[in-house]
Amino acid sequence: MITHDEAEVRAELRDWLRAHWDVNRSLVAWRNLLVDSGWGMPHWPRAWHGRSLPMALLPAVEEEFEAAQAVGVARIGIRLLAAATLLEHGSNAHKARFLRRILTGEDTWCQLFSEPGSGSDLAGATTRAHSDSDGWVINGQKLWTTSAHHADWGLLLARTDWDAPKHSGMSYFIIDMTQPGVEVQPLKQMNGHASFNQVFFTDAKVPAENLVGKTGDGWKIAMTTLAHERRNADALRRWGHASPYAGAIYDQERAEIATVMEPYKWYPQRAGRVDLIMSRARETGRLADPALRQDIARLMMLSRSAEWLAHRARQAKVAGKPEGPEGSLGKLVASHVARAASHVHTLISGADAMLAGADGPHDGLIAEILLSVPATSIAGGTDEIQRNIIGERVLDLPREPRMDTGPFRDVPRNPTRGR
Repeated sequence: MITHDEAEVRAELRDWLRAHWDVNRSLVAWRNLLVDSGWGMPHWPRAWHGRSLPMALLPAVEEEFEAAQAVGVARIGIRLLAAATLLEHGSNAHKARFLRRILTGEDTWCQLFSEPGSGSDLAGATTRAHSDSDGWVINGQKLWTTSAHHADWGLLLARTDWDAPKHSGMSYFIIDMTQPGVEVQPLKQMNGHASFNQVFFTDAKVPAENLVGKTGDGWKIAMTTLAHERRNADALRRWGHASPYAGAIYDQERAEIATVMEPYKWYPQRAGRVDLIMSRARETGRLADPALRQDIARLMMLSRSAEWLAHRARQAKVAGKPEGPEGSLGKLVASHVARAASHVHTLISGADAMLAGADGPHDGLIAEILLSVPATSIAGGTDEIQRNIIGERVLDLPREPRMDTGPFRDVPRNPTRGR
């Protein structure tokens, strides 16, 4: 059994950084060095660009990178989900072809799951894939796809067997987003942003080798992707900040982060902006209102409890404990916090909270919060879905009665949905 001493790991990494870190390298050249060294993702297997270090040592590795002011591998956006999914379910050919370019930041990805008639009912997807002599042909539509407008590759869930039960008839593909037959259209949101897209597939080709897992494994593999999405929401924020230092390599990293994080710039407002509550209450003079103070106190307690829950989940992950329902619990609590914050913002600002643009409080930021918060209860699995997961998997309650068993082609569906 290999043991790892933190002091030895720190010393080895410091030596490596002293020998190789150079702000005059190109970002991609530097990241290729990181990938070859295994220090970019040291908890990954040695066979796939890592050093097989335990998660508990990652904070020490991150501290050494910060001390050296060194840039890390590309970790923001959907690429994290793609890498985690391919590591667990991809073939060696998938890992060899895609993982390096994910870490160097040369490829960007999107997640093609939700559909017009089956957002949270992911297993109700009707985008279809049928096999032909060259592989697979895709037809259908996806919706709410973040960053599809600048993605090179997509993680696609498509139905391959209409006679199999709902959850068994789907397969998981890697699709080239730049090929003929793939059309991306932006969607304008009510808060003024356009971070989502609808994606249309018309006889889009997927080579046979881009099937992940086996035919019919789509649901199982999609659950891996979603589990990482729910657990890594805070990582997106943590890695979404560029280094403040001067130098060409930092400029390249800032440009990359600006592009990848552009669709997420309204996410702080989506979370309710609890950080603005006290300052807003003071500037409006409402902090002296005893009834409002009670609402603010309840919000602060709820928000702080949510932070502790997220911290507990991160520590369990670092300690190498099996993944539990923390993702669903954390997401549900985040929805509660966002709604409570939206309510308190309204109590503080009154009718002014509805004013957008320069006429509104904080140049319309409060109005943007009110318009953005509902998304928290929908994206990444609705609150109702999270409650079902918690009820059935944590509280061991009876499973919800199902009306969608049997062959999928016989399951009642919205008549406007295609097949």
